[in-house]
Amino acid sequence: MARRVNMAASAPSAPALFLREPELRRGMELLYFGQSHLIRSIDRGLAAQGLGRAHHRALYFIARQPDLTVSDLLALLAITKQSLGRVLTELAERGYVETRTGERDRRQRLLRLTPMGAALESDLFDAAREKMSAAYSRAGPEAVAGYWKVLEGLIPEDEMPQVERLRG
Repeated sequence: MARRVNMAASAPSAPALFLREPELRRGMELLYFGQSHLIRSIDRGLAAQGLGRAHHRALYFIARQPDLTVSDLLALLAITKQSLGRVLTELAERGYVETRTGERDRRQRLLRLTPMGAALESDLFDAAREKMSAAYSRAGPEAVAGYWKVLEGLIPEDEMPQVERLRG
């Protein structure tokens, strides 16, 4: 049986006031590999449905904000209208997403997951939840708070209100 090494104990600590290139590169590498392994667990569920990552991102954000407008989803995902149109058409045809007209503005298209879409999104989230929960537990609450601060620091100031709305 392989022995797991406590990476936190063996990782070099970063200088508090100044991060040199090696520390920055290590952070980028850890972010890349951590995200890569997290996404792979979701990819397996997507592949079983014949869906891709763009479908997952749409399902995720629609689940987080029922009645999300197409234009708001477009802004969240930062993809072209054409790409989003293809994704939403496929999700709607498969019965995962429903669209309705806005009550105040009839031009708005409001997005909501169907029960089948909510079940799929929940299954995909569960695959990631296990890995995130285990990593958070190993790191501890102070490390998690620090990690969130670092990730928030990567987001441009003008986009933070969009991120904060998801906390709702």
